[in-house]
Amino acid sequence: MLLLGALTAFAHTTVLADEAVAALNVRADGVYVDCTAGGGGHSSRIASLLGATGRLIAFDRDATAVSVASARIAEALSNRPEAERPRVEVVHASFSELRGELASRGVEAGGVHGILADLGVSSPQLDEPGRGFSFRHDGPLDMRMDRSQGPSAADLVASLSETELADIIFRYGDERDSRRIARSLVARRALKPFVTTADLAAVIAAAKGPVKRRKNGPSIHPATKSFQALRIATNGELDQLDSLLSSALSALEPSGRLAVITFHSGEDRPVKQTFASWARGPELPPAQAIFRSHGEPLVRLPHPKGVAPGRAEVAANPRARSARLRVAEKLS
Repeated sequence: MLLLGALTAFAHTTVLADEAVAALNVRADGVYVDCTAGGGGHSSRIASLLGATGRLIAFDRDATAVSVASARIAEALSNRPEAERPRVEVVHASFSELRGELASRGVEAGGVHGILADLGVSSPQLDEPGRGFSFRHDGPLDMRMDRSQGPSAADLVASLSETELADIIFRYGDERDSRRIARSLVARRALKPFVTTADLAAVIAAAKGPVKRRKNGPSIHPATKSFQALRIATNGELDQLDSLLSSALSALEPSGRLAVITFHSGEDRPVKQTFASWARGPELPPAQAIFRSHGEPLVRLPHPKGVAPGRAEVAANPRARSARLRVAEKLS
């Protein structure tokens, strides 16, 4: 009953599940890292492909996700004798701590066969009002993936200057009306602090003005981009991604793969640019750049343009529509 309850409470539809796991070329005796355990969708698939000598280390900042992923992996392996199951650990930590966490578990640099990161926020986090991620359900303005650490979104809205708020909303949300929105937030908080998601969404919507109807598809709520931006800032998501990209390549063995699923341009751009720079090779100093400007490539890109969900997946799960899978394979 405990297992069933945990899985039901964190019902999450895994995006690009088969494609992402296939991209890792999982070998039965390999060592794999799932940077974002979430509901355990990817982790359970990876674990089911591992043999008794294989190993999976999964991370998540959300304590609830750690419990649920552990339960789902256990369920996926429940039909195997104990001696035939891989070694699995689900760790309550951020993937920005990848290097140290792997070292503390005896995994040396160059000892990992595959790393997967499914970025963004999970459906249960969006759908649970108490987490404060969504304007669609009124709740406390929190947005923290790890509720035990750091300032909440309410703290940021209350303490940042108008310029800082505008910069965050523009940079992380691609919101053209960022300055107008920031001005409205600062004016309103002087009268009354923001406490709930509905209150914040209403002020943003008023600052944006009437919703423009889209010719194709449903209209986007005027607070969508601002909420995305505040969530990213609250959780330091792009800093976390930078940390992952700076450490992942050295963690992989030759022929090991890094697979990253992104959900918006702010995530996809640095992944795409970093992978492209690795594929070109390091830039050579002028004294060596006689015939070419770059050294030997560090990776090859199996899918240079990335992998997008198919129509059937988007129809079944509209939140998958903006997803993009990018893969880099380390060269020797």
